[in-house]
Amino acid sequence: MQQNDLSKSLVAFNQDSTLVAVIELSARSWLVAGLVPGLAREPLKKQGADPVALVKLLHRWRDEAAKAGKTIARIAVAFEAGRDGFWLARWLLAQGIETHVIHPTSIPVSREHRRAKSDRLDTQLLKRSFLGWLRSEAKHCGMVAIPTLAEEDARRANREHETLVGERTSLVSRMKATLVRFGIGGFNVKLKKAAERLAELRGAEGVPLPPNTLAELRRDMARLRLIKEQLKEIEKTRLERLKQAPQEGTHPMVMMLARMMGIGIETADMLVQEILSRNLRDRRAVARYAGLTGAPDESGSKRREKGLARAGNARVRRGMIQLAWRWLMFQKDSALAQWFAQRTAGLQRNLRKTMIVALARKLLIALWRYVSAGEVPDGAILRPAA
Repeated sequence: MQQNDLSKSLVAFNQDSTLVAVIELSARSWLVAGLVPGLAREPLKKQGADPVALVKLLHRWRDEAAKAGKTIARIAVAFEAGRDGFWLARWLLAQGIETHVIHPTSIPVSREHRRAKSDRLDTQLLKRSFLGWLRSEAKHCGMVAIPTLAEEDARRANREHETLVGERTSLVSRMKATLVRFGIGGFNVKLKKAAERLAELRGAEGVPLPPNTLAELRRDMARLRLIKEQLKEIEKTRLERLKQAPQEGTHPMVMMLARMMGIGIETADMLVQEILSRNLRDRRAVARYAGLTGAPDESGSKRREKGLARAGNARVRRGMIQLAWRWLMFQKDSALAQWFAQRTAGLQRNLRKTMIVALARKLLIALWRYVSAGEVPDGAILRPAA
């Protein structure tokens, strides 16, 4: 087991000296369930969303254990990853309290058709899974690596860029659909002077656009201009930071990837911030985190593959599949491209789409080895160093 393995605890668990607590978080209140040595009851406390009150509660339970003759040497707290992010975990760690963040999809749940669901039952399930993890028992639950504030902030630019690109595509599609309703096709709504030319447009009936539709299109074009400006600002800021501090933080990894023909700064930054900068255990963990592994279904003599697991980072998975197609265009002489060509020779288009996932998985592992150990993928073309 590697030191970065989050599937089980690396510290020996002594239940007589460990106070275990799990938290069910919500916007206004937190439900805290504990397992306190020396107490026959398992305390359950509902409180406001206040970290200071949480620490006071944990200390109060510690004092109750001391009165019962048990000395608490370790306090272990856990909660599920979700909307609240990791601020509470960082805050508790700063207070000297051992804190873990549980991956929500790693917790086994009942398969009953209509199972009971409440915060109290959820805390019991969390506590049972967390105790198994503390005992280093396999397959109880998995923990999420708690990022630092700087690491969490470094992802925001790329994620905002992705959101803005989606909004831009949605706006363009909506404006095109509006024009098509009036029989107008072939008009490029992305042009700089598109808003000025709207009044000149004539539909299939030979009449100009109605006033409300015209105003709607102008407002959409104003939003589109704003989105384009914000995208340029994000891209410009990223390039400036890379030029000013090329050796700072994860910038060397980004520059390494950007040297690879077919990989731009945006893709390189996404891969580094989302997966390649993580301390992953091995190549299997890399593929699994990206959700590029298979999902076999075996029962008796039945053997079938259900497709991608899709249990990992969706951004990495989408980006790698797109990058795999680009790799075939810009790195035709590489070993990976030749492997794909040999395996898909004579296959139908839908089977090529299936095989591109295998190429994306192999390519991701090759890039991980490249940035971590300097192993350039066989036959890959690198841009000249600046």
